[in-house]
Amino acid sequence: MVSIAGTPNVKPPKSLAPDTLERVLAAGAIVLLVAVLAALGRGHAEWPRVPTIVWAHLFTIMIALALTPIMLLRRRGDRPHRVLGTTWVVAMIATALLSFGVRLSNNGGFSLIHILSLWTLIQVPIIWWSARAHNIVRHRTAVRGMVTGALLIAGFFTFPFDRLLGHWLFG
Repeated sequence: MVSIAGTPNVKPPKSLAPDTLERVLAAGAIVLLVAVLAALGRGHAEWPRVPTIVWAHLFTIMIALALTPIMLLRRRGDRPHRVLGTTWVVAMIATALLSFGVRLSNNGGFSLIHILSLWTLIQVPIIWWSARAHNIVRHRTAVRGMVTGALLIAGFFTFPFDRLLGHWLFG
């Protein structure tokens, strides 16, 4: 078997082109970004009451959401991909770190979502490092998992249960 960046017995992907899963993840990121923007538009009357840390958290997650479809659908491995990927990594790490200051529910304590923030702080550097090491299989698998879990699933759960964005979008 072929070795990728020192990883024995790992076959390289057949193609670097986006597959069906990546197209679905890209579409999901677009839908979620549109929902966030719609919620922000509907909630404009309450903006002054929103803490600065929440705005910073929303800003960094919107950067990651906006870059996700671009990263998943465009050409890979070139300089723009690396620059945009590094920007995505920084946005994801910043989002996770900022989330520890966002404790609006649970009487100001941490919630289950903060476990995902810890996981993000572990996984995102692995995503970056696997790309730098040209371990395409690990990189691609980790990106798909992070987009699915930390962006789309976590993003979905920002809307129900009378959370801020859900309150603005549906309230």
